[in-house]
Amino acid sequence: MSLPPPPGYGPPPGSFPPPPGSYPPPPAGNFPPPPAGNFPPPPPLPYSDPYGQAYPPPRPPGTNWWAIVSLIFGLLGGVLVSVICGFVGLKKAKQGQGGRGMAIAGLVLSGLWVLVGIAVVAVLVANKDEISNSEFADIFDPNSVNAADVGLGDCLSEIPSDASLVASVKTVACTEPHKGEVYHVVTVPDGDFPGETAIIDYQDQCQPALEDFSPAAMADPEVGMFVLYPTADSWKRGDRAVTCIATTDVPRTGSLQE
Repeated sequence: MSLPPPPGYGPPPGSFPPPPGSYPPPPAGNFPPPPAGNFPPPPPLPYSDPYGQAYPPPRPPGTNWWAIVSLIFGLLGGVLVSVICGFVGLKKAKQGQGGRGMAIAGLVLSGLWVLVGIAVVAVLVANKDEISNSEFADIFDPNSVNAADVGLGDCLSEIPSDASLVASVKTVACTEPHKGEVYHVVTVPDGDFPGETAIIDYQDQCQPALEDFSPAAMADPEVGMFVLYPTADSWKRGDRAVTCIATTDVPRTGSLQE
């Protein structure tokens, strides 16, 4: 035997009133749009890891003073300091401090200074003979003296080959082996260059002066005379001395004076 289906549920009888104190619905109508304007963007959020832990923003890189010092000394020619600071500056640049370009520039400038130094030394070596006979010889050789500054009693280690082209001579103590000894000096009066004839007249004083200085040297056939005298060019540089020098082919020690 079958049972009849249960009766269905209908709607509840009636409707419930609204609860007390409720707000009425807003009135119908169009509301004005929000005012226009440029608003600043929100501040950036700090970095965070996947688990939500916040990290502060990274610190800005510091100044690479090693690179700066390398560049400065590279400009001034301080090769050693520039090279050391340059390599340290490159290492600091790899660590994020920047300055790589300045460090490289300092190293390049140092290399250029080295090349310039090598070139100068090569030129000096190649022109050693010319420099030794020039007016700059005393700069490179402490024993070289300007030919116009040779004085009475000085001794020369070597005798120049041409008196008219001598700018400097090498002096030594007369107790050391030498080939020349200054025994007489004549000073030509200031003024315009007197000319070669007048200079020759001053040179003629050297022979009697040697006889007064050392009669034995005057009679010795191995003793000769060499004269340094001003030329038109050296006269412009202040050369006023006619210098008489007793010479020997074989180096000797001591003075010729008796």
